[in-house]
Amino acid sequence: MSETRPAPLAGLKVIEISAFVAAPLGAMTLAQLGADVIRIDPIGGNIDANRWPISDDGTSIYWASLNKGKRSVTLDLKSDEGKKIATDLIAEAGTLVTNLPARGWLSYENLSQHREDLVMLRLNGSHDGKPAVDYTVNAASGFPIITGDDERPVNNAIPAWDVAAGLYISNGIIAAELERRSSGKGQEISLALSDVMLATVGNLGYIAEVQTTGKTRGPLGNGLYGAYGQSFATSDGREIMVAVISNKHWRGLGKATGLSEKLEMIGPMMDVDLSTEGGRFEAREAIDAVVRPWFAAHTVDEAAAALADAGVLQGEFQTFEELVNNDPWCSLENPLFGEIDQPGVGRVMAPRAPLSFGGSPAGAAVSAPTLGGDTDEVLRTMQTGE
Repeated sequence: MSETRPAPLAGLKVIEISAFVAAPLGAMTLAQLGADVIRIDPIGGNIDANRWPISDDGTSIYWASLNKGKRSVTLDLKSDEGKKIATDLIAEAGTLVTNLPARGWLSYENLSQHREDLVMLRLNGSHDGKPAVDYTVNAASGFPIITGDDERPVNNAIPAWDVAAGLYISNGIIAAELERRSSGKGQEISLALSDVMLATVGNLGYIAEVQTTGKTRGPLGNGLYGAYGQSFATSDGREIMVAVISNKHWRGLGKATGLSEKLEMIGPMMDVDLSTEGGRFEAREAIDAVVRPWFAAHTVDEAAAALADAGVLQGEFQTFEELVNNDPWCSLENPLFGEIDQPGVGRVMAPRAPLSFGGSPAGAAVSAPTLGGDTDEVLRTMQTGE
């Protein structure tokens, strides 16, 4: 891996006024790619300033993790003076990311009077103005109904729609910046969290599937839809996930387990073509029954090694603790990570942006600011123009 190269968005300045996950993640992605991101919060912090998890001294690990590489300014945003300072900072930067309501001083109509080519991206709950958060949007998506082993809804543990929205935010800002550089014009960009969910559901084929077949998918547990995949318990009480996507993987599963002949008998018995993903999906329960005893007779390490040698896709289930303490991917061996000294949290690993440009990561892993820690410096620079 080459040395860290200059970040590609160096020279772009962004003001962020937001809370929760999506907007902070979008702005942090821009910061990790080199943008100078200044987050403005009310004095004492926004609603997410003390969100769990927290360190022993009460510092929000959540807040620190979503604000790496930014500068932090706190202002009395209820006062005319605070609003004026924030407006001046936005006008000077020329780019704003927010998930606050589009009214009053924070409306595009008002702010664009102070910066004609202003680029402003606002995240809303839904396209029609109704409030929404990740978990309420997820409830409507259909995914909780097909997650788990039965039709009882199961929420995602990961805020998937917030994460996807955050990446849409960074993409939207970059696209608008490119357009501004060519046209000299700014614009207001709107993004609805519910539309991020709907776009994803549509892009993955779920909408068209219902419209063309009149059917929806049921819960499959840890199985894969339309292909063969399953989790298996091993002799040491662990679980391993196996994914058979290609015919090579299918042959590898038989080779790794020594069960090729028995597996091939399933096709004629069930009148399915096991050389196709659909055939293997239809025969999934029979395949499970044949290979499950093999996994139960081997440790997870033995099973993983045999499957890997045979070219089968597999992954061991592990806890966050096991991921952090044992997995070489989640360590300083991976160029994604660096070590930072995070105030209030301690010395921890932190990821860069997971992009490599010409073999070099963009920018270093850096810590988050303390809340309001850059206020004096930012305001002094604004006043003096230094």
